[in-house]
Amino acid sequence: MDAELQADRAALADTVQRFAESEIAPNVQAWDDTGEFPRALYARAAELGLLGLGYPEALGGTPASYSLKLPAWIALARHGKSGGVLASLFSHNIGLPPVVLHASDEVRNEVVPAVLRGEKIAALAITEPGGGSDVAALRTTAKRDGDHYVLNGEKTFITSGMRADWITVAVRTGEGRGAGGVSMLLVPGSSAGLTRIRLAKMGWLCSDTATLHFDNVRVPARYLLGDEGAGFRIIMSNFNGERVGLAAGALGFAQACLDEALAWSRERKTFGAALIEHQAVRHKLVDMQMRIASTEAWLEAVSAEGDAHEAAGRFNAPEWVAQVCMLKNHATQTMQFCADQAVQILGGMGFMRGTVSERIYREVKVMMIGGGAEEIMKELAARQLGWL
Repeated sequence: MDAELQADRAALADTVQRFAESEIAPNVQAWDDTGEFPRALYARAAELGLLGLGYPEALGGTPASYSLKLPAWIALARHGKSGGVLASLFSHNIGLPPVVLHASDEVRNEVVPAVLRGEKIAALAITEPGGGSDVAALRTTAKRDGDHYVLNGEKTFITSGMRADWITVAVRTGEGRGAGGVSMLLVPGSSAGLTRIRLAKMGWLCSDTATLHFDNVRVPARYLLGDEGAGFRIIMSNFNGERVGLAAGALGFAQACLDEALAWSRERKTFGAALIEHQAVRHKLVDMQMRIASTEAWLEAVSAEGDAHEAAGRFNAPEWVAQVCMLKNHATQTMQFCADQAVQILGGMGFMRGTVSERIYREVKVMMIGGGAEEIMKELAARQLGWL
């Protein structure tokens, strides 16, 4: 890694840490209790350039490689200590890329800059009540009617679903079933016929999550992203960046659990000695650090490899996609292990609302499922490696 990149990473990580420690972490419990965080947080994150990180300068963003974005993702998780905040505050990172890559210039300029300024919220809607991982079997339809598409169907588990101003929706424009009939359509949140139902969850309590109903929703045809029938490939490509981000977040949350457990073990005394003086506790902490170190090293390697592939124009290289899938599983398993061990070290306090480890313990499962469940990741990795 060259000196300039190292300096940029350090400066970005410092900015993110200060933002997370001052404006996110102190408020997380109150936001969890109310079920959302203020929309003003989007504008504040935009002022610092965080919403635009990785987007074209012409659209109001700052181009950034995986390697540059990595410390920002990790620091937001480690020092913000809330998956719910990160999920909704950065839901545009899964909703906007299809717009940036596949919309017309007119639509890009209409949509992207306002989101990166924190004025509008973008979301992605793929999952349906009748199926999650089987994207090719989705049933929400979009029928062409003159200069519009007419949408009917339902999406669920949609992050930022309650207040998104723009929703990138996977729809079926072709007849029958299968990947070939899937398209991507950008739907304005103000569309007539769109209704939203808030969902109650185990974790991510301050992230609004919704079921969306489309009842004869008319969407201008100019909001079609790419060609009809090309949606499945767009979706699969979009998953790669999401999974690297999830892995980075999982690492940060694992570090947050270790931070809390280590501080507690130094302060808490049992049987006349600090917890850390007991071998069993020290070994738990070392086991946590061991998994964190392996995840960090793998994440750095996969990010650097992804940057090299993109520089060479080898997007979605099979061997890299396989690494992303396996890394996503490894990172979330690290998060799960560290959350479990931290709660155990904290004892009764680890079961109390308001501790970092308790919150992350509840949030870990959505990280292991979202962006592709463990089982799907293993199967996709095997196929990308050419084993089938």
